[in-house]
Amino acid sequence: MLVCGVGVAGTSAARALLDLGSDVSLTATSEGPSVADLVARGARWLGTLSELPDVDLVVASPGLRPTHPLLVAAQVRGVPVWGEVELAWRLRAPDAAPWLAVTGTNGKTTTVHMLEAMLRAAGLNAVAVGNVGEPVIDAVVAAEPFQVLAVEVSSQQLHFAPSLRPLAGALLNLAPDHLDWHGSFEDYAAAKAGVWFGNVAVGNADDPLVARLLETAPGERVSFTVGEPGPGQVGVASGHLVSRAFGDDDTGGLVLAAVEDVRPAGVHNVANALAAATLARAVGADAQAVAGGLATFVPDPHRNEPVGVFGEVAWVDDSKATNAHAARGSLLAYERVVWIAGGQLKGASVDELVAEIAPRLAGAVLLGVDRAVVEEALRRHAPDVPVIMVDTHDDGAMLEVVRAAARLARPGDTVLLAPAAASYDMFANYSARGRAFADAIQALHS
Repeated sequence: MLVCGVGVAGTSAARALLDLGSDVSLTATSEGPSVADLVARGARWLGTLSELPDVDLVVASPGLRPTHPLLVAAQVRGVPVWGEVELAWRLRAPDAAPWLAVTGTNGKTTTVHMLEAMLRAAGLNAVAVGNVGEPVIDAVVAAEPFQVLAVEVSSQQLHFAPSLRPLAGALLNLAPDHLDWHGSFEDYAAAKAGVWFGNVAVGNADDPLVARLLETAPGERVSFTVGEPGPGQVGVASGHLVSRAFGDDDTGGLVLAAVEDVRPAGVHNVANALAAATLARAVGADAQAVAGGLATFVPDPHRNEPVGVFGEVAWVDDSKATNAHAARGSLLAYERVVWIAGGQLKGASVDELVAEIAPRLAGAVLLGVDRAVVEEALRRHAPDVPVIMVDTHDDGAMLEVVRAAARLARPGDTVLLAPAAASYDMFANYSARGRAFADAIQALHS
């Protein structure tokens, strides 16, 4: 067996295979820190390969595109290519814990942690795994079995997981992303729809693309909406999350929790909470567990996270908004915004976003390699909005950004870091960008 990639997922896969007594070889573009330990356990390090060796299985990192020469060679030879999720699914014991899977362009991590909190409030030994820290393989082979797994899955992972059949799977939303990996939006959407090949397919009725796809999903179909729910839906009524699915409609609908208990703020996070609640109901969690989970849920950093209020101006860090679809959710949560945006757009357009949020903008401060693209969109759709361009790329850039935003903001405004772009042109990751933002705010007001 050949494990391609020795990052977190690849290392977990290799360890599990070695523990099963498998003959494991490793390849990657560089020798990561885990290689020595894996070799000591019995794996063979092959370095960077240009040709596929004689193997009967390839376990691929989600970073490898299907067009990678090793994966193409495997396909030509008829060698199966699995991802970590596929491997984990096949490693499950006969009495394994059910999986509740979450995917979508945005909101996956928030939703899967909300779900984890609800499941634990229901008294279940549950854990969030996948792209949220703990590899799903580690949870599957854990010495103490879990009762339920809340699994975040990306489109890349779903592409390499043809056997995945979760108890219930939710698709939160769809917007163009990772098209360089999949080759087309149609292939990206098809990969996402793989989350529905289990018992219950959960989809966002407010997203036209998801709603249309859900009509073709196998098994039981349940949708969620931030509007009032119809039969077979979970939605919002009289300020509460309400279920009319899973038999709850027989009693006029089941009140699950108050909308005001959903954190972080924003309609998009109400949608995330509805998705989590729907998955929790699918496994039998009651209304008290849903409400209790939302009450104890602590949002991850850099996701619409309040940093502070200074001079009646609120400062909010949504550095995790690395595409236009994610930025839209947080921008619509505030009435008047000084928008900090820019970075790596990866070829994506921001015109539709800017046109929609233009009436809310009190100003914009732009940074990063594609800042001029955002500026052009603002000129087209929000010509009266003042824009400050920050050309600095060194460590002092964010302080310059924050100072510029402070000049534009007025009492009652929200200064929002929602870049609609990736961070790697200037920062190690979105977390580093968010920390730089918070540090600059503190430096300005100390």
